[in-house]
Amino acid sequence: MRKIVATTWVTLDGYLAGPKDEMDFVGRYYDQSMGEYETELVRGGDTLLLGRVTYDSFAGAWPFVPDREGVSDGERTYALLLNAMRKVVVSSTLTDPSWEHTDVLTDVRREEIEALKAEPGTDIIMYGSQSLVRQLTDLGLIDEYHLLVHPVALGEGRSLFGGLAASADLVLDSATPLPSGVLKLVYRGQP
Repeated sequence: MRKIVATTWVTLDGYLAGPKDEMDFVGRYYDQSMGEYETELVRGGDTLLLGRVTYDSFAGAWPFVPDREGVSDGERTYALLLNAMRKVVVSSTLTDPSWEHTDVLTDVRREEIEALKAEPGTDIIMYGSQSLVRQLTDLGLIDEYHLLVHPVALGEGRSLFGGLAASADLVLDSATPLPSGVLKLVYRGQP
């Protein structure tokens, strides 16, 4: 069975973004090692699972990156990998997705996510998508959490795990410091 791997940037105090959805902390710490991590992550998968907000952000940018002037080889490679992947977006309002290879699920149903995991292929990669992370955590369907913990404390904002129905016990697989000061934590979920 395929794994769902949820990856996200997060602050030391557990926020995905500030109170006005600001994520400027990411750019301050993004470096070559994080780019290499992201590229290797998507190389290990063949499907992106995204919430509507993250999907709109990705679909509005990545399809156009390969043809843009001045794009680094690493960014172009990453964009080509993303563009070739199957995309599954969870949205009750999206009816005509613009990004190639996109399927829409109208809501989170255990049976549909389990069927997706049971399909042949490699890992299912999930970026951001706070409400989707929360819903799938509540259902015990996320196999790995890759948290890129930035050395920043915001004090308030959008919490990665805010609103869980119950606590979620995770098992630490690895902790890797990156040159920028970001700590990559990999946890396994427990069903």
